[in-house]
Amino acid sequence: MDFLMDAVKWILHPDLAPLLDRGASVFLLVIAAIVFAESGLLFGFFLPGDSLLFSAGLVVALAGQPNLALLIGVVFVAAVLGDQVGYMFGARVGPALFTRPDSRFFKQDNVTKAHAFFEKHGAKALILARFVPIVRTFTPILAGVSAMRYRTFITFNVVGGALWAVLGTLLGYGLGKRFPELESYLTPVVLVIVLLSVLPMIFEYRKAKKNSRVAA
Repeated sequence: MDFLMDAVKWILHPDLAPLLDRGASVFLLVIAAIVFAESGLLFGFFLPGDSLLFSAGLVVALAGQPNLALLIGVVFVAAVLGDQVGYMFGARVGPALFTRPDSRFFKQDNVTKAHAFFEKHGAKALILARFVPIVRTFTPILAGVSAMRYRTFITFNVVGGALWAVLGTLLGYGLGKRFPELESYLTPVVLVIVLLSVLPMIFEYRKAKKNSRVAA
């Protein structure tokens, strides 16, 4: 139980500084694994995304290692590969995904929300979804389900991955350089980032609810 509580606390407040004690390679490997899983694996939707990138950039700014460009490159590659796996999974599973029963790590409601987001925004959803938790995980899968043209998918996947990797890490890095004491207030800062990232989902939910009332 204590382990689960620690895991939840870490997801809400991903303090990455202790990882550097194990070396820059371990630091980058852990970040790459989390980004990969959160980008395209069904069970990865609960992992930190935006807050992870912010924390990683902040740690690099304060510790001076690893190299910022290397961090951005690792995040970019992991994000693109994660989406790639999600696309292939969606193309293989297809419509069966929409009839899969709920489980501890899978909620049909998450698929429904991501599908509505994908249908509304089309190919550009691959870019927009990078900045929306949960939707970020399911959108590449839905691109595969809908048999999106692969050339279109890979183009928007690369662009979205690059923007997310650069903006997410540079935000933490820039603020860390400008305000070194920010590390002491990381929890409220991360909570604000999480809140801002879920605002699009809240807006879409309220809009859909309003439309359903009007239709009724």
